[in-house]
Amino acid sequence: MNRALSRTMRGAMSGALSGRGWSGRALSGKARSVGLVVATVLTTALTIWLSLGLYDQHDREQRRQDILAAARQSALNFTSLDYRHYDRDSANVLEGATGDFKKQFAAQTEQLTKLVAANKSVSEGQVLDAGIVRSDAHSARVLVVADSKVTNTAAPKGEARTYRLQLDLVRRDGHWLTSDVEFVG
Repeated sequence: MNRALSRTMRGAMSGALSGRGWSGRALSGKARSVGLVVATVLTTALTIWLSLGLYDQHDREQRRQDILAAARQSALNFTSLDYRHYDRDSANVLEGATGDFKKQFAAQTEQLTKLVAANKSVSEGQVLDAGIVRSDAHSARVLVVADSKVTNTAAPKGEARTYRLQLDLVRRDGHWLTSDVEFVG
């Protein structure tokens, strides 16, 4: 074999094996490009995953706040009644109610109106605390502690009462409504 040809072949083989040749540089550039694409895809996926987690956390916190606000308002409406405008007060209770609770309260409104008027009852409620026992996207159970000062013909100077209520709420048309109220403890 020709000496010059032999040297050229050896040089080409040596360069190819060591990665210094043309093909080695091309392979190195491709590897970098693939690495950058993989890093970009992973970074994008991680960003999306973290964003969805943050959105989900915000959504849960907003739902929690909405549930507590609805339960507090319902308990306040339920414990704040005045014989002088009982129609308005009972309408407030019914506005935040649904299901069996709404039916039962509505059925008793006429009788309660007479009883409250005869006793000249006034109850000024105040919610002290509320906590969610359980909740999901469509329902919740909340415990509420409320105080009220009740005046009537039997207690003209007023009498303090404490209520511990368990409220079941359901989400209807974007609003949390009370579906059941129980006195507990």
